[in-house]
Amino acid sequence: MTDSLLVSRTWIWTALVVVVAAGAATLLVVPPPAHARGKERVAVPKHLIRFDDGDSITIRWTQGDEVVRILGIDTPEVLHLEHDIPYPQPFGYTAAGFLRGCLAVANKVELLRSGQKDRYDRTLGYLFVNGRNYSVLAIEARLAAGPSGRFGDNGLPKEYAACRTAAAAAGPVPFEEPHLYRKRMRALSKWMKANGSYPAGPAEGR
Repeated sequence: MTDSLLVSRTWIWTALVVVVAAGAATLLVVPPPAHARGKERVAVPKHLIRFDDGDSITIRWTQGDEVVRILGIDTPEVLHLEHDIPYPQPFGYTAAGFLRGCLAVANKVELLRSGQKDRYDRTLGYLFVNGRNYSVLAIEARLAAGPSGRFGDNGLPKEYAACRTAAAAAGPVPFEEPHLYRKRMRALSKWMKANGSYPAGPAEGR
C-alpha cells in the first residue's frame, strides 16, 4: 500500500468518525419528547422553541412537538379564542414579550421536566435560560404570579421553593390573578356564544 493511499484512507476514517460523533452529539442535544422524563436538565436549541404567552412553550423536536407548561408561575392571558379567552388580559402580551426577550439573549436554554403532565397532556417542567430559572426571573419582573400551592411542588421542591421566595420578595402583581381572569372569561364566552357575539377565529372569518 502506497503512502498516499494510506493517508487518503486515514482521512476517510477520520471524517467518518467526526460525522458519527457529530450525529451522536445532535441526538443528545435534540432528544425525543420521551427522553429524560424528569430530574434531568436537557438542552433545548432555541430555534426549536415556539410560544405565544409567558408561561408555556412548544418545542418542535424532530420526533414531534412537545408542549410545555412552565411550572412555578401563572402569567396574564393573551387572546386565545380557542380557549375561551376573547380578550387579552392586561400585561399578557408584556409577559409574552418578556419570555421572548429572555430567549433572545440566552446562550443556553434547558428544560427540567417533572415527569408529570397536566390534564391537557402538556409536559410540566421548569425552563432555564443561561442557567437561571426563568420562572424566578418572570416573578422578579412582576410579570407572573408565583405558585399558589394548589398543585404542590410537582416533585421539584428546590425550584418550587425558589419561586415561592421570589414571589414573597416581589410583592403583589399589578394584574388580576390569571386563574380568576380565566374563570370570568369562560363565563363571558358562554354568554357571548349563546348570543352569537363571540368573535370569529381566523378559520371562521375567511
